[in-house]
Amino acid sequence: MPEGIIAAGNWILDQVKLLDVWPEQDALATIRSQTAGNGGSPYNLLKDLALLGARFPLRAVGLVGDDAYGRDIIADCRNHGIDTAQLATTPAAPTSYTDVMTVASTGRRTFFHHRGANALLGPEHFNLEGQAARWFHLGYLLLLDRLDAIGPDGRPVAAAVLERARSAGLKVSLDCVSEAGPRLRQVVSPVLPLVDLLFINDFECEGLTGISLRQGEALCTSSVEKAARQLVAQGVREWVVVHFPEGACACSAQGEVCWQGSVCLPQEFIAGAAGAGDAFAAGVLYCLHDERPMAAALELGVAAAAASLRDVTCSAGVQKAEDCIALAADYGCRSLMAFAPSRA
Repeated sequence: MPEGIIAAGNWILDQVKLLDVWPEQDALATIRSQTAGNGGSPYNLLKDLALLGARFPLRAVGLVGDDAYGRDIIADCRNHGIDTAQLATTPAAPTSYTDVMTVASTGRRTFFHHRGANALLGPEHFNLEGQAARWFHLGYLLLLDRLDAIGPDGRPVAAAVLERARSAGLKVSLDCVSEAGPRLRQVVSPVLPLVDLLFINDFECEGLTGISLRQGEALCTSSVEKAARQLVAQGVREWVVVHFPEGACACSAQGEVCWQGSVCLPQEFIAGAAGAGDAFAAGVLYCLHDERPMAAALELGVAAAAASLRDVTCSAGVQKAEDCIALAADYGCRSLMAFAPSRA
């Protein structure tokens, strides 16, 4: 059986700036430090997989500018053993970058993003036929202008890329960016029947399904499961994985449901939350690639996400898979039973 994961989509250089406070309009905040790092779904995912210790091939597909940021991304990928043969450069736009503003006391982030070369990524940049790999991952839909564009058939251009991946014998996983408004359903819903594994956070899940996952501030597990099942009913072929601060829930097309609480980290452990969702996805795909059960995949997913939180950049905190699991064991995981509705 072929081995490996091909990841495509947004290639971004993050400039992570640690602030003392989040300022009001026209007020001043102090930048305590600035660190450059990887950003974007495929970049974070592949680098996290390398850091977790993946023994299977990792391949990049995307577009960066013919500039210093682009050369830094390609060099960083090669340093982590990621195949960059399909990570193309273009003189038509600069490499995409994001200023990630992180408040030191809370780890909360605000993003200022330049779309750059990612906006030009189109179907012609994908060579999936004959590629020896097991999974094809695309992210972030809704942040890829050409691939997000709705075609005459009412589907985004990305649908044709996903169809080619499936025709090449690859399993397809998908992630999207959190965007409010009607575009979430217009772009994402039509491609769900082409997706084997959907990663989605609580904000995106509510937007796609119209189901509120919380009662006030409290998570409602029955609503999470209902929403995940609704997305399966919309066509996802194998698993919908919903992740949220308290943990994750996976629902399969066969009706299985798996829950996993997040790691109980002290606030002082958390330096920044950038990239935690991608670290979670990397942990899940690390296990599913080797056909391990979804329960084990979720366990590594929350452990990898917890490890990523120790650094302000997306991936510098991620360690070998066994070290991430040990970290989770040291701090323990939340029980999601506390969020189940009372049956009294």
